[in-house]
Amino acid sequence: MDGSLILFNILNPPVLFFFLGMLAVFLKSDLEIPQPLPKLFSLYLLLAIGFKGGYELAKSGINTSIALTLIAAILMACIVPVYSFFILKLKLDNANAAAIAAAYGSISAVTFITASSFLEKLHITYGGHMVAALALMESPAIIVGLILVRVFGAKDKEKDDGFSWSKVMHEAFLNGSVFLLVGSVVVGILTGEKGWEKLQPFTQGIFYGALTFFLLDMGLVAAKRIRELRKTGSFLIGFSIIMPVLNAMIGILIAKVLGFEEGNSLLFAVLCASASYIAVPAAMRMTVPEANPSLYVSMALALTFPFNIIVGIPLYLEIIKLIGCGV
Repeated sequence: MDGSLILFNILNPPVLFFFLGMLAVFLKSDLEIPQPLPKLFSLYLLLAIGFKGGYELAKSGINTSIALTLIAAILMACIVPVYSFFILKLKLDNANAAAIAAAYGSISAVTFITASSFLEKLHITYGGHMVAALALMESPAIIVGLILVRVFGAKDKEKDDGFSWSKVMHEAFLNGSVFLLVGSVVVGILTGEKGWEKLQPFTQGIFYGALTFFLLDMGLVAAKRIRELRKTGSFLIGFSIIMPVLNAMIGILIAKVLGFEEGNSLLFAVLCASASYIAVPAAMRMTVPEANPSLYVSMALALTFPFNIIVGIPLYLEIIKLIGCGV
């Protein structure tokens, strides 16, 4: 692999600020981001990437290629949790296996945003419909994870009485991040060029600054979570690194078969490789309380997320170039 791509990615200011956040924790600095701000940055990033995706989608329209991309995205979000679950069951109980499997079947919007900024710095184009794929991949994995719990978990009457599919569906499809992302895509489609001209200074002008602050906070949080990984053992640590690469390779092969362009191939691979540390934990805490959050949150946030933004993104692009996606 060409190490220059990894170096190029690491020297990206938002990624360096992620390291700075981790370093602050390791050196026991009192650096912290006031708590309302990370939430605000997260909402801003979702709004900005969703609005831009909607605008790009309005320009390109929906054709057979875009439809196939979206179908492939949904299928991957449904399939990844299933085989992940059976791998995890080798060492874990049903509840924890299902919760972790759902996290790895879902996506990380910030990893996607980091990958899109990496492509822009390399002047590699990508389609706005990939944001629609991002929006569509978050919820199916939650549903599949909960189905796995219901099918393979204990079926005592008390648990059945306390389970509500309406609450599950509401959390999966109407949680704040999914709602804002999908809503921003719709607004971008409806307003088109005129809307883009009005909001571009906001959605683009301060985008990298907000991403930088958000990744600084993610560095602080990830470094604190690393301590919890001591409890997980080598099996889950290995899963946190190997599974993203495996999922990315499947995504790249699908992209090759469907004839994706280079930029779209990378974003699809990143969507397949990333793990949710926001939407899925929120859903699982409510619906599968017996699952241990320190497992699925710390794995996704402290290992898979840093691996993807530091090594994974350039690694996947190098593989895409090697097999000739988009050629």
